[in-house]
Amino acid sequence: MSNILTQLPRTLSRRYASEREAFRTINMDTKSLVPTTWLQFADQVDKVAYALEVLGIRPADMVAVFAPNCPEILVTDFACYRNRAVPVSIYATSSPEQVQYIVNDAGARLIFAGSQSQYRAARSIVEGCRTVMKIIAIDADIDIDRDDDNTLRFSDLLELGAVASVKCRAEVDKRTAEARPDDIATLIYTSGTTGEPKGAVLPHSCFNAQLPIHHELLTMLSDADTSICFLPLSHIFEKAWTYFCLSEGIIVSINKNPRQIQDAIKLARPTCMCSVPRFWEKVYVAVQEKIGTMKGLPKLMVQRALKVGAKRNLEYARLGIEVPRLLEMKYRFYDRTVFAKLRAAIGIDHGNIFPTAGAPLSSTIVEFLQACGINIVVGYGLSETTATVSCYPMVGYEIGTVGTTLPGIQVKIGEQNEILVKGPTVMRGYYGIDDPEHKVFTADGWFRTGDAGLFDQNGALILTERLKDLFKTSNGKYIAPQAIESRLGEDKYIEQVAVIGDQRKYVTAIIIPAFEALKDYARRHQISFNSLEDLVQNAEIKKFIAERIERLQKGLAGFEKIKRFTLLPREFTIENGELTNTLKIRRPTINAHYANEIEAMYC
Repeated sequence: MSNILTQLPRTLSRRYASEREAFRTINMDTKSLVPTTWLQFADQVDKVAYALEVLGIRPADMVAVFAPNCPEILVTDFACYRNRAVPVSIYATSSPEQVQYIVNDAGARLIFAGSQSQYRAARSIVEGCRTVMKIIAIDADIDIDRDDDNTLRFSDLLELGAVASVKCRAEVDKRTAEARPDDIATLIYTSGTTGEPKGAVLPHSCFNAQLPIHHELLTMLSDADTSICFLPLSHIFEKAWTYFCLSEGIIVSINKNPRQIQDAIKLARPTCMCSVPRFWEKVYVAVQEKIGTMKGLPKLMVQRALKVGAKRNLEYARLGIEVPRLLEMKYRFYDRTVFAKLRAAIGIDHGNIFPTAGAPLSSTIVEFLQACGINIVVGYGLSETTATVSCYPMVGYEIGTVGTTLPGIQVKIGEQNEILVKGPTVMRGYYGIDDPEHKVFTADGWFRTGDAGLFDQNGALILTERLKDLFKTSNGKYIAPQAIESRLGEDKYIEQVAVIGDQRKYVTAIIIPAFEALKDYARRHQISFNSLEDLVQNAEIKKFIAERIERLQKGLAGFEKIKRFTLLPREFTIENGELTNTLKIRRPTINAHYANEIEAMYC
């Protein structure tokens, strides 16, 4: 069996022999999409593959890729696959200490540095990285230090490959031909919410299984679709999704600046993209805010449209039931006059499907988006399972679940309701770590996800909590903080939440407001403030947030509800160690950083 990824650029360049695009690079300065054809992509991959051989990269060698999203990441990944080498993606937001840890843990031979900040970080740690031969500077604007004779520009790497000897080219071709499914494709380092990150070993066999599974499942997608590279390519969700899109001939638009994603979507206008729930939470909040400002007939029309959309899409289309003719006529009217404008404003006016995973997305938001004709496909997966384990089926999905298990993947519920997974997409293990005590895999080979869940009566998987996040109050009541945090994430005035309560007598929360929205509220209600510190300490503001929290907690048991909260004047950040690179909360760090504020809520 050949590896899908090893020869994918060359295979697709033969399929699309004309000027068919493989991907586009989004340039927000010129508001343009710069194309790269399959022939150009395959040529660049070959040149870098040859250059890697010249530099001494051998099969099974590790190559660190430390960069924000850019075309060179894909070129480097596939050049490594041609050599049977292993690209190791590192988040562009990682600290020098994190980079050094991963580079040394993996034993990387090269570090590809994306921009000036990554180059500076790589330079600061390279002397402490025993295996590194060279740094490769990707961005043409990187200012290389005068005393640095160990860095090569990416453009020079291409030139090196272009003049490679016949012997070099033959060696790379030989490696490509000898590639095996049990070769390591990549190491995906976990976020490390409670300790040092670990490198999940994903052999090519994982992708050989995952890509055909998605081809079989996502039959509504074709090479007429376009995607956008939304999440970092160091995130397994985006990496696996982008690989899938490329394998299907779906043109991918690469967004280089995550801060410009909303404008990038409007420019690229993708028909599909993977994302995390926070994006859709912000869409929901923005639309609700807009509806809140409407009056009279326009507001009434939107309200009626949402009722019709919910009835048509949730009660009929979701279940595969033929839509009554009159309802369908009403929906088409509102879709044209209301929903199409909403989707166009987001940049998804030609939307097909929009997979989302990585954290809980509230049922309220899912129902709202589906009513608007935005086909959200909720799923569940991990780095260790090459992304997707389960997702909504096209017909019959159950809102409040994470869908049904993918074909060929087995899931069962173990002790403490832990979700256990087995199948061809599950990692080999963590790099350099043995598992003699069965902490990662059970004795009979099931991967322990660390997530708790259950199956509903229709076989759909429901996530209940992250076991390591689950805590117990001093009254013996178990609390699943993510579920509460997800509810509060629906609110336009709340940006971040950390629920507290382990071994405490009641539940509290550290809350970061959405500052711009809250400042606007304060001005409209003549609440004076001179700083964010003044704003979050204001008694009227605290009362206002408390009322919103109470409404959002409707339906929760009394012991689950937040009894007290503290508003902070600054966000949780990756730089302060409070968030992982995937924007998950590091609870131990937050508990340590805000110990005084937490204690004050229990006085």
